[in-house]
Amino acid sequence: MTTRTRAAVLLLALAACSSWLAAAERPNILFVIADDWGNGHGSIFGTPWLKTPAFDRIAKEGVLFTNAYTSNPKCSPSRATMLTGRNTWQLKEAINHFSIFPGEFPTFPDLLEEAGYFVGYTGKGWAPGDWRAGGRDRNPAGPEFNSRKLRPPHRGISPKDYAGNFEDFLAARPEGKPFCFWLGTHEPHRAYEEGAGRRAGKDVRQVKLPAYYPDSDLIRSDFLDYAIEVEWFDTHLGRAIRKLEEIGELDNTLILVTSDHGEPFPRVKGQIYERGFHIPLAVRWKAKVPGGRVIDDFINARDFAPTILEAAGLEPAGTMTGSSFLDLLTSGKSGWIDPSRSVMLIGKERHDLGRPHDWGYPVRAIRTKEWLYIRNYHPERWPAGNPETGYRNCDASPTKWFLLNSFDRYYRLSFGKRPAEELYRVDRDPDNVENLAQDPRYARIKRELRERMEEMLRSEGDPRMLGNEEFFETIDYTGSRKHAWDTWLHNQDPETGKK
Repeated sequence: MTTRTRAAVLLLALAACSSWLAAAERPNILFVIADDWGNGHGSIFGTPWLKTPAFDRIAKEGVLFTNAYTSNPKCSPSRATMLTGRNTWQLKEAINHFSIFPGEFPTFPDLLEEAGYFVGYTGKGWAPGDWRAGGRDRNPAGPEFNSRKLRPPHRGISPKDYAGNFEDFLAARPEGKPFCFWLGTHEPHRAYEEGAGRRAGKDVRQVKLPAYYPDSDLIRSDFLDYAIEVEWFDTHLGRAIRKLEEIGELDNTLILVTSDHGEPFPRVKGQIYERGFHIPLAVRWKAKVPGGRVIDDFINARDFAPTILEAAGLEPAGTMTGSSFLDLLTSGKSGWIDPSRSVMLIGKERHDLGRPHDWGYPVRAIRTKEWLYIRNYHPERWPAGNPETGYRNCDASPTKWFLLNSFDRYYRLSFGKRPAEELYRVDRDPDNVENLAQDPRYARIKRELRERMEEMLRSEGDPRMLGNEEFFETIDYTGSRKHAWDTWLHNQDPETGKK
């Protein structure tokens, strides 16, 4: 944390001292975040090919949100939004993947710690990127607890014992202090042990593929391997819940369970389509939140931080632009509650390298109950990276190589160039495959959505709307340069992406 940030959070903490002096009334916070887990992939959603009993319990005993979204469907920008309570275009360098985390933005763990909370994280906090370059002396998620290891059941699964590290954190907690713990698994991020799902007895016939994929058992099997890692994440969530029960602190712990973006498959992760930015979300806090409810209001990932802070009796930092949804949690109501929560903005600049001059693929989008409007600012560029660099903004997988070898409609849907404008009727076309942008019948709707989106972005200070879009091309990429254009161009097979 920088000196400037410490001063800011201390002032905020002092201003709220009347709330936090009564320590016994403050809830604990357990923030549980999967890495690349798609919305709807859980047994509570009716998905037959994976089981998520721990997430199901949180949703049934708490609140399940059907419309939670991240403003940028890639790991580090999404996590930065959650930590700071700001939309991705409001985060300076942190809008990009593998960038720096600006030290000027307080995070909810910072604020809670200054207010007397014991904080920490395990697994994946804010990553990938460079938080030291922003002037911080630790990960934005808090102090690290990663010493306990185990033997994972499959290749590709991290040996970190997330739930065990949570237990170590609790053992280190000073008596009488409430806690805030970020439990971030590395799963279900790739790579997977190919065929693990089938060997575990899962049935490819149960997997219903989205409309942007061809009928393929190979792709179905890839989803089963993904399911194995979702279930691993859920196992650790279950262990954490049982530990809180054991120590008698479950009911006064606000547990928020989510993911940073959609599943690591082509046309999903890193892409501005419904599957990429729609995230699972369930919240349990039995002491204050009536359970057994489903809420349809739109929740932005930037709303997490102010919600957590309000639950702890604190004011959000002045830098936070998200809105607490604690009122929805405590309302006792289901369905649509707040009419103002029916629109969402999404966007990105550069994710991974793989274009000339390290250019990005800038996009902004607006999502309403019925519509998704997308503006691709450089349609002449390749959305997932250039072919000769291996389409770097798409993780390596059996599904990826299958689609690359097809070179048909399905290849184009995942990797082909896109028009400047896209328009989808999401309530009828949830897979976003029928672009209505050029249909004259929808010209008025397209214009109104575009104008509304641009007006909202201007009000939020988006540099791209204010004539300063060049800033985004100047942001350094802090990852290994082995992924840069020239290296991939000379050392990789453009069709397979392998050496």
